[in-house]
Amino acid sequence: MVACWARIRGRLRDEVGEVEYRTWLRQMTLEGIDGEEAVILLPTRFLRDWVNSHYGDRLRALWQAEDAAIRRVEIRVAQVASAEPVLADGEAVVARAEPAGLAESLSPPSRPAEIRAPEPRSDWVVPLEARFTFDTFVVGKPNEFAHACARRVAERPASPGFNPLFLYGGVGLGKTHLMHAIAWSIREGEAARTVAYMSAEKFMYRFIAALRSQSTMEFKETLRAVDVLMIDDLQFLIGKDNTQEEFFHTFNALVDQGKQIVVSSDKPPSDLAGIEDRLRTRLGCGMVADLHATTYELRLSILQAKAAAAQVLVPAKVMELLATKITTNVRELEGALNRLVAHANLFGRPITIDSAHEVLHDVLRAHEKRVSIEEIQRKVAEHYNLRLTDMVSARRARNVARPRQVAMYLAKHLTQRSLPEIGRRFGNRDHTTVMHAVSRVSELIAQDAGFAEDVALLRKMLET
Repeated sequence: MVACWARIRGRLRDEVGEVEYRTWLRQMTLEGIDGEEAVILLPTRFLRDWVNSHYGDRLRALWQAEDAAIRRVEIRVAQVASAEPVLADGEAVVARAEPAGLAESLSPPSRPAEIRAPEPRSDWVVPLEARFTFDTFVVGKPNEFAHACARRVAERPASPGFNPLFLYGGVGLGKTHLMHAIAWSIREGEAARTVAYMSAEKFMYRFIAALRSQSTMEFKETLRAVDVLMIDDLQFLIGKDNTQEEFFHTFNALVDQGKQIVVSSDKPPSDLAGIEDRLRTRLGCGMVADLHATTYELRLSILQAKAAAAQVLVPAKVMELLATKITTNVRELEGALNRLVAHANLFGRPITIDSAHEVLHDVLRAHEKRVSIEEIQRKVAEHYNLRLTDMVSARRARNVARPRQVAMYLAKHLTQRSLPEIGRRFGNRDHTTVMHAVSRVSELIAQDAGFAEDVALLRKMLET
């Protein structure tokens, strides 16, 4: 029997390769032969299920080739000894462990007992932000679909069509907020569910640490024990083939068990170049939801919600300034508001437009859109239904001269160009002509509300 088992293991090692054999099959031990049945032991339920589903038929065929009397192969979970000896690679030896060489222990069998799946280790889980809940998430057109999908997963994890949930979008658009909100909601709704949330970077570092300490089985079993696995910033795994391989197997094991997976990234699965095709296709087989760039209305709503939560009175004009100028990143938007509030509290001054420009001059300058004179001319010509050549022509008709003056006024306020240079761009006019245009438009803005609205609209379109 020992010789047969040794030959079977040797053939398996030759067929699957050394790496595959060490990962899945090395810990097999022979319990014994019971009539037409060979009984094999493995230390964990996960290993038992994996070997049974992937190698069960092959084991039966190899046994029958060695002994035609063997009709069945049963794979069981072994009883763990109270004092576990440890192998050189750090993996615990089960009660009937494989001794040096290929000789097997054939002592009388004892009743096997399954090993309880371990709880996720607290040092493997990123603490959740208390402020990142569904209640504090401001919903608008750019993120309403992603928010609805996140709500669905939080209420019914692993529901058909929503596993995995893949959230993607640019920096600071709310992906991490939604992931924390899902985790909080599941924990509060079903305390018995285990949720593991971590960044892809932390997943990789933990996997590397497990390889170095030769405790990969503990790593595998810990992650496969959770009910919900959440991985943030998956793009970090691009080019990290070994970690991708491990995440791929973890992904499959959890989905097969009906566990929920939530992943976030800066790109959709199809655009993640450097991620293996088999992993990308699995990530895209569930629900993929994107968070678009914020609109002016959504940014304004976010600022109003933040100010209300902080119980701070911020003038509407200041909020409009921030929502107009800081367009790419909600985190920077919130940071700018926090700076304004802190400055007002420290110096006992009210928040005004002037103080906002003073305190946030670096932020506003960084986000200032570089508008060209040509773009101003084109936009003004379109607005007043003129030809672009009218902006530089010598025509002095009122319906041409007034829009040209508006374009000069906007060029003065929206660009860094000098008055002589602006004049040259408008048909080689003198700088005094530009000065007159700026002065005249300023007067009309103060006198004519309709004209002021036109100029404000043009300025807003050019700035945003």
